[in-house]
Amino acid sequence: MDTLRRATPDDAAACGRICYDAFSAINDAHAYPREFPSTEITVGLLRMLLEHPGFYGVVAERDGAVIGSNFLDERSTIVGIGPISVDPAVQNQGVGRRLMQDVIDRATSRQASGVRLCQAAYHRRSLCLYTTMGFRTREPLSVMNGPPLNRTIAGYHVRAAELSDLDACNAVCFDVHGFDRGGELKDAIDHKTATVVERDGRITGYATEIGFFAHSVARSNQDLMALIAAAPAFTGPGFLLPTRNYEVFAWCLANGLRLVQPMTLMTTGLYNEPAGAYLVCVLY
Repeated sequence: MDTLRRATPDDAAACGRICYDAFSAINDAHAYPREFPSTEITVGLLRMLLEHPGFYGVVAERDGAVIGSNFLDERSTIVGIGPISVDPAVQNQGVGRRLMQDVIDRATSRQASGVRLCQAAYHRRSLCLYTTMGFRTREPLSVMNGPPLNRTIAGYHVRAAELSDLDACNAVCFDVHGFDRGGELKDAIDHKTATVVERDGRITGYATEIGFFAHSVARSNQDLMALIAAAPAFTGPGFLLPTRNYEVFAWCLANGLRLVQPMTLMTTGLYNEPAGAYLVCVLY
């Protein structure tokens, strides 16, 4: 009988191995680049989530052995699911659905305003599973990558974010999305990866980083392009750009960036059509 329990940092090695194996199998089967470069890096990433007080983790066990895990980012009013993974040897047996239902129940118990996730568009089974569990498709995403642009855009000043910038950045996020992501931004400022863009002497956008596990919010496409142009690197498989943003998508292609893979933003609960430019974290 499979059982679920709260994950602990001691589960990092087992969860990381399964996560790497599961994602690599899906990526390889569909001929897309691997989202996680190695078992060791995946273990390290999940260990950080398991040790962070802002994340909830759950594992599934069978006969005392871990066979899957799922995570919930609880640092904001809106919570984000993932990564979810199930040992390839026991997939298609309902384990993933139970892991998903557990974090959904967790979000409900905490009265989260909304729940979001990003799904690999080529993975038909997960799209169908999440849809049957109440998630709505909101936005097609394009994972973009390539050499850093190392350029500036006249009139837009990009600099490192500071703790004193939190209120101004949260105001931008609230105006664009209807909620702020201050917990994530504070973590990024503490890790010295966050940047802000200023126009006419005021903050008009920010990025926790430009990459797969980061997000960005800006009042205009030009503000967002300035943040992308100034990034020293695009971390992970690339950054997640809403494909419907034609101006920024076309600008990325014109500047030598390439489309790595398509993804889909899915949500339950609160969702406002964004009133600005943004990049999505792989969680949302």
